[in-house]
Amino acid sequence: MKQFEATISWRRDGQAFIDNRYSRAHEWQFDGGLRVPASSSPLSVPLPMSDASAVDPEEALVAALSSCHMLFFLSLAAQRGFVVDQYLDQAIGTMGKNAEGKLALTHIALRPALTFSGQQPSAQQLAAIHHDAHDKCYIANSIRAEVVIEGAR
Repeated sequence: MKQFEATISWRRDGQAFIDNRYSRAHEWQFDGGLRVPASSSPLSVPLPMSDASAVDPEEALVAALSSCHMLFFLSLAAQRGFVVDQYLDQAIGTMGKNAEGKLALTHIALRPALTFSGQQPSAQQLAAIHHDAHDKCYIANSIRAEVVIEGAR
């Protein structure tokens, strides 16, 4: 079994707390030493209690899913003889109520745009690589949100 770690750090720093108007800004630290400013989304907790310039958990989940899909896609494309020059995905996660009536990211749309050198995959080959990448992506296998690949080109 593999384990992945992140350290999440927040401090009150003398702010009032029980009025619920404290800063949600915090930090994520990863095993390689990278520190990422994080916060609740201003869509969830209004400014100034959120930091709009920081990564929020919802964005991070969408990015993690997109990144996982891309990494498997690149590997599969290489195995099938296709040379990918660029992969750009402007992924979108949609918050809504799930089947239990709880707020959740219920839909995540991956919208990859690709540039290939040399042999170009057919639409059917491209769809097959995306399907296989989605099937292998352990982030996609870990969540309950609907994940769709839109307009892959």
